[in-house]
Amino acid sequence: MKNIFDTDKEIYNLVQEELNRQRTELNMIPSENYCSRAVLEAAGSVLMNKYSEGYPKKRYYQGNKFIDEVELIAIERAKKLFNAEHVNVQPLSGSPANMAVYFGLLNLGDKILGMNLSHGGHLTHGSKVNFSGKYYNFVEYGVEKETGLLDMDKIRKLAELEKPKLILSGYTAYPRQINFKEFHDISQSVNAISMVDMAHIAGLIAGGAHQSPFPFTDVVSSTTHKTLRGPRGAIILCKERFAKDIDKAVFPGLQGGPHENSIAAKAVAFNEAMKPEFKEYSHQIVRNAKALASKLMSENIKLVSDGTDTHLILIDLIKTLNKEGIGKEVAVALEDAGIITNANTIPFDPSTPFKPSGIRLGTPILTTRGMKESEMEIVGDYISKIIHNYSDIELRKRINEKVKELCNDFVYY
Repeated sequence: MKNIFDTDKEIYNLVQEELNRQRTELNMIPSENYCSRAVLEAAGSVLMNKYSEGYPKKRYYQGNKFIDEVELIAIERAKKLFNAEHVNVQPLSGSPANMAVYFGLLNLGDKILGMNLSHGGHLTHGSKVNFSGKYYNFVEYGVEKETGLLDMDKIRKLAELEKPKLILSGYTAYPRQINFKEFHDISQSVNAISMVDMAHIAGLIAGGAHQSPFPFTDVVSSTTHKTLRGPRGAIILCKERFAKDIDKAVFPGLQGGPHENSIAAKAVAFNEAMKPEFKEYSHQIVRNAKALASKLMSENIKLVSDGTDTHLILIDLIKTLNKEGIGKEVAVALEDAGIITNANTIPFDPSTPFKPSGIRLGTPILTTRGMKESEMEIVGDYISKIIHNYSDIELRKRINEKVKELCNDFVYY
């Protein structure tokens, strides 16, 4: 980073501080990951300099001969990786990708059946403060109070009652496997479009550690970071019959010039995800999450759904500490100890989204760094000690030192 050092030491120093933070803390937010140096290099390449409005071979600007090749490679790799009929690699992020699906396939005000946000749905799945809740009529399903699991029979009955135009599955805080085939079957039975938002679990799907929504699901959106370990960005995958409408919604409907440096980085990540070591990586993410969940439960930490099948864990602090609305306090205590998580609502949370009663955490980054089940025992011990004693400042300091020692044994960058 010599050039940044020479021209802007203020930004250089902050980048170095962040690099040091990433090296010395246990970064456990389940939507984060560390991409490879190859992905970083592609994202920071000279492709950033080029405008390329339009699609390969159909650009509005000249000088895109090599840009076209990069984007076509990204498209073909994504199609092969996920067994998809059509892929658009231009969406700038997950929310714009979901917006493009809605705008491309629905009319304003159409009814969508999606997951209640406090039960694990995303902001773009119908939040009243988000474009999705403002422009579309969302009907919500959720998990069962006693189990924390989806009841597919209830979802089917709700779909038959409401007759939505689109049924959405794929979540941000649901720790169990999702039966995409059953969601698609329900969609077909009520003549609805089936949609999956696989942003969180795309890497698990690519590696065979989670059942796939392909080839039957109508349209699938995904980010390319998180478990897929690519750059910040998104893709939309769909059946061929939806391709024209999806592409028109992305450009010129919602976006102008795509970020071809990010598309190149996506292509690199897709190539990495097709290698045997990525399959092992994705399965290790799940093994680590299961091991961590088991350790936490053995330390009297209550988990939503009593475990996990994926990369993420959702801690119920009400049932753990008999207190509501303390998620932020506990997340800050964990951060002081060098363990980075996020406060999160839990199903049927009596508190507000501003003072949630849960903690969400995951294992993608720890797995990227090379940690396995034995390290999850150690990490689980640290987390449980902090949660049960979250007001103990000295404990935070002691565990922070232990966290730094552990991180020194698993350097990635």
